[in-house]
Amino acid sequence: MKHYQALEKIFCRLHNLEHLGSITGWDEASKMPEGGGDARAKALTELSLIEHEIITNPDLGGHFKGATQEIEKTGTNWQKANLLEMKRYWKDATCLNKDLVERKSLATIKCGQIWRELRAKNDWDQFLPYQKEVIEISKEESQVRAKMTGLSPYDSLLDMYEPGLHSIQCDGIFDELKSILPDLIKRIQSKQKEANYLTPKGPFPTQKQKELGMILMKKTGFDFQHGRLDESHHPFCGGVPDDVRITSRYDENDLSEGLMGVLHETGHAKYEQSLPKEWRSQPVGKARGMAFHEGQSLLMEMQICRSRSFLNFATPFMADIFGKDSTSKELTPENLYKGYTKVTPDFIRVNADEVTYPLHVILRYEIEKEIIEGALETKDLPKIWDEKMIQYFGLSTKGNDKDGCMQDGHWPGGAFGYFPSYTIGALIAAQLFKTLNKDLPEAMDHIASGNFSEIDQWLREKVWSKGCLLSGDELLKQATGESLNSKYFIDHLKNRYLL
Repeated sequence: MKHYQALEKIFCRLHNLEHLGSITGWDEASKMPEGGGDARAKALTELSLIEHEIITNPDLGGHFKGATQEIEKTGTNWQKANLLEMKRYWKDATCLNKDLVERKSLATIKCGQIWRELRAKNDWDQFLPYQKEVIEISKEESQVRAKMTGLSPYDSLLDMYEPGLHSIQCDGIFDELKSILPDLIKRIQSKQKEANYLTPKGPFPTQKQKELGMILMKKTGFDFQHGRLDESHHPFCGGVPDDVRITSRYDENDLSEGLMGVLHETGHAKYEQSLPKEWRSQPVGKARGMAFHEGQSLLMEMQICRSRSFLNFATPFMADIFGKDSTSKELTPENLYKGYTKVTPDFIRVNADEVTYPLHVILRYEIEKEIIEGALETKDLPKIWDEKMIQYFGLSTKGNDKDGCMQDGHWPGGAFGYFPSYTIGALIAAQLFKTLNKDLPEAMDHIASGNFSEIDQWLREKVWSKGCLLSGDELLKQATGESLNSKYFIDHLKNRYLL
């Protein structure tokens, strides 16, 4: 097993370098002083080049040839799966030359930094050249990857975030949702006109919101010995399984944005913290694609934390933290449930309700596919965004680019192909939660009492502990008994909002 063991050592080294890059990247997005941007961009780019040099070393070809023979004879299932994942990482890396890796790293880091400054100023004109450079490099990368994979340029990027997911599958799912959601939204809004929702009145100090978030993170199973909560321009989960860094952003007049951001990212974090410890330094020990990752965060936020059961558990903590009277009509579980399930088409994706959310994803998917395929120029992003917002939501973003095409950090960071993971993840979340409730009929009672141990154990057994042992389809089949089925998500929306 000398060739396989040599590969394990190489990928362990890469894992350690990725650890450094992840923590440094988290710091760059949340704690770094403004003046440190150029130096940090150079340092992170240097780290990317070191990783690229290691994984593109010509010696790896011989090791892969020898390891394939070794594993076929005596390898375990985990070793076989690990070798497959190693090969995928290797092929993904070797198709890119050093120059492209360097240019992409520098461009995306600098674009992300300037995005945080210019989005706040709603300054598309100054941001345009930075975004254009990232888009041109991403298109170049997609062409290279397409030649290597035999996929279309856009599918070659999709495959990086969710292996095996292609646009033909996305088109089918998204077309179905586009045919169902507009009418469903109208029916739900008509029904909700009768609801008398009382908006909780602030101010809700940011520090108090953080305290509430940390209490609920701990109660729902986040391990603070191996993670922390911070603040950033855009909520995200970073770090590594042994040191998970999550962030949220806060509005002192709105209790929901910061809290639901925290709980969403907690879903990501619990997945990371529960990945198989013995395989964490190897590719097989990583999370099974971004659709499954978003499935865990949306299961946490949408399926669990916006339920009546969870709000029955959580509202006493809210009243205590903010010094509200326990009889306050604003902070009753039923009133908060009305607020957290209120369906209102709006501009911001991360604040969207779960019914309109897929349309935010579809809008981005349709635009970024045109960008990568060369049918849309960067300068036209505000115009096409405005047209699609009017089409899907009846809202115009003309002159409001900070809430339009500048609102997400994905495109500044070059993450084209990521967005479909959110809605595929919502479908995965609904399918998993349906099966979980079938296997654990008392699950909602556990949530209401603040007991998450059995639910976490089910998820750990079915998903979290598996890493990349199985393909995404195999993992979902093993957990739920069938391949991805949008029926469960649609049924969930109808049951929660129309019954």
